[in-house]
Parts: sequence; structure tokens; C-alpha cells
Amino acid sequence: MLTALHIKDFVLIDQLSLPLGEGLTALTGETGAGKSILLEALGLAAGGRAGRGAVRQGAERGIVTASFEPGADHPVWRLLEENGVGAADDQVILRRIQGADGKSRAFVNDQPASIGLLKAVGELLIEIHGQHDG
Repeated sequence: MLTALHIKDFVLIDQLSLPLGEGLTALTGETGAGKSILLEALGLAAGGRAGRGAVRQGAERGIVTASFEPGADHPVWRLLEENGVGAADDQVILRRIQGADGKSRAFVNDQPASIGLLKAVGELLIEIHGQHDG
């Protein structure tokens, strides 16, 4: 379960900490309210590509952190163990630092990680559905 999303200097967002509760979370709002930016940020934290302008204008880098609390039997724990990544208090923390110069760094549970590992972990933890999904 996604428990928090922290964003700093990403697209139009200066700084945002979004705690999330148990159960279903629905992002709703007017056109242009920033829902897509939140999903882009989550995608970046989960190993996705950063588009042009991902870093807020005037900032050196953008940082996105997504915190999860998967159950004890979740397959993500095996993947982390196979890749030598330790647990962080029963949490999985994905962090991506995207430089304005296009370079990025990835972390899983505050340990440096490849984008490939970040993506593999993200695919196990995140499932996004839109209004036109069948």
C-alpha cells in the first residue's frame, strides 16, 4: 500500500507531502489541478522516464519519494533480498533524484539502486488505472 508521496521541485510543485490512508485513493479535481503531475511523480519514483521540464524551473534537481507498506508475504521482499536491499521498518521507500541536467539517481530503502531495480520494485507495488481502462 502506498502510504506517502513526497515531491520537491518537480514540474510545477515546489514542495508537497501527501500522506495516504488505507483503502482506495482516488485523485479527483478540475482540469489543470495537478492530478497528472502527481501520477508522473509517482511514475518517476517507480523507475519511469522523466519528461522534459520534469525539474521545476529554477531548481537544480527534483526529488520524488514514494513510501509503501506491503504485507509481509508480498513478493517485493524476495526481489529486494535477491538484490541485497535491506528492509526499512517494513517499508519500501523508492526515491528518484532527477537533475536539471538530465542525470538521475535512484534509491531503494535509501540504498543506491539501478533504474532497472527501481522499475522492477515499482511494477510489483503500483497499479494505476484511468477512467478509460477496460
